[in-house]
Amino acid sequence: MTAAGSGLSPERGAAPPGNQRFHASAVEIAGAGVLILGAAGRGKSSLALSLIGLGAALIADDQVLAERNAGGVMLWGPASLRGVIEARGVGLLRTRVAERPVPLALCIDLDRTETERLPPRRSMRVLERDIALLHAVESPYFPAAIIQYVTYGREE
Repeated sequence: MTAAGSGLSPERGAAPPGNQRFHASAVEIAGAGVLILGAAGRGKSSLALSLIGLGAALIADDQVLAERNAGGVMLWGPASLRGVIEARGVGLLRTRVAERPVPLALCIDLDRTETERLPPRRSMRVLERDIALLHAVESPYFPAAIIQYVTYGREE
């Protein structure tokens, strides 16, 4: 699955070749980046806030920058948005942030809901790299499951 093929097209704005700008949220978990994608109002910031509450650090909210390098795809946020996340009905909140660009390890597509109990491994292409992909799970354990997935991996 590619970003364009999934309806998750990145915003290309001022990003030079080899870079992309996403309308998304991203967090760092155990040194790995999680890119949270979805349409406006799908809950990107809400999921990021839940993950931060479980120990993640904010990479960026609303706009995420990605750059391909020899090691993979690195994520970071625009300086103007650093350390701020939106909580609908509460306001803009300050939070702990990732201190440097973080390698992308997982994408989450909130526009698609997981229907399988034990889903197959999925991936999406980001800057010509295959990145693990999860669909939204409508359950209160989803943020904790993401932490486990990124920290310890998935059993087959």
